[in-house]
Amino acid sequence: MRAYVARRLLILPALLFGISIISFALLNFAPGDPAEIILRRQNPEEPPLPEAVRALRQQLGLDAPLPLRYGRWLFDVLKGDLGESYRSGTPIMSELVKRFPATMMLATAALALSVVVSIPLGIIAALWRGSLLDSLSRLLALLGAAVPSYVLALLLMLFVAVKLNWLPAIGYGSPKNLILPAIALAAGSSAQVMRLTRASMLEVLQQDYMRTARSKGLNERTVIMVHGLKNGLLPVVTMLGINLGHLLGGTVIVETIFGWPGVGRYAVESILQRDYPVVQGFVLYMAFIFLLANLAVDFAYRWLDPRLHFGRQPA
Repeated sequence: MRAYVARRLLILPALLFGISIISFALLNFAPGDPAEIILRRQNPEEPPLPEAVRALRQQLGLDAPLPLRYGRWLFDVLKGDLGESYRSGTPIMSELVKRFPATMMLATAALALSVVVSIPLGIIAALWRGSLLDSLSRLLALLGAAVPSYVLALLLMLFVAVKLNWLPAIGYGSPKNLILPAIALAAGSSAQVMRLTRASMLEVLQQDYMRTARSKGLNERTVIMVHGLKNGLLPVVTMLGINLGHLLGGTVIVETIFGWPGVGRYAVESILQRDYPVVQGFVLYMAFIFLLANLAVDFAYRWLDPRLHFGRQPA
């Protein structure tokens, strides 16, 4: 296990290095000059002078060749410094650390809602396969997968917050503010997890060890919960780990719609203003979180199925 953990931890820097190269190149090849945008924002009534644009580009280091700029940025990142925002001049790392708890709260609430709703529905649909309840659950899963999170967010805001006035439309700080964005974010994840739970449980229910457990006189609840569910959850755990990373990244749109002060909203505002250092820092920061989530999933495998050995597949 130690060798496996060491191997995975050694892979992380290489993956982050590749992600940093791609994100840095794509952002710097994007249209728009950050220096010109900053000057236009400072004085929207007059176009910026070319001399002022060149001076600001030199001040920001944008006049240097791209490989040199990347090398400088990477050297600062290795020291734990993601740079400063073009807009505010504040350190990016401190802003991400300050805003990440709000994003993590939203993503965790969405993941918890997804688990609470989708796994029981998937189990019930598998146990009563072909029933009306099974058909309804699959219909809900289809709707959840088909409707984008931003569309659901706007619908929830319109009907639940504006027309019915049950919950606040925007804001942060109260549990009520968390409900609508968590539902909008969890819908797609719940659909995937429910369908996968149903398929996995259907496969497990046909296994020989399930029939053996029943033949020993165990009641059906014990057979399902003890012998079936633990084995059926293996692929579901994989999906949940991947979904956590997707949820953290998917908060970008939902946070913007509901005015949630997380890193996603911070990234969107920075993209619109061509604040490249913030976007680069956001991509690297979220990639690191996503890779850690996948590593945690691998460790969860060992707990769920002791037959799995790190570094090799079971015979």
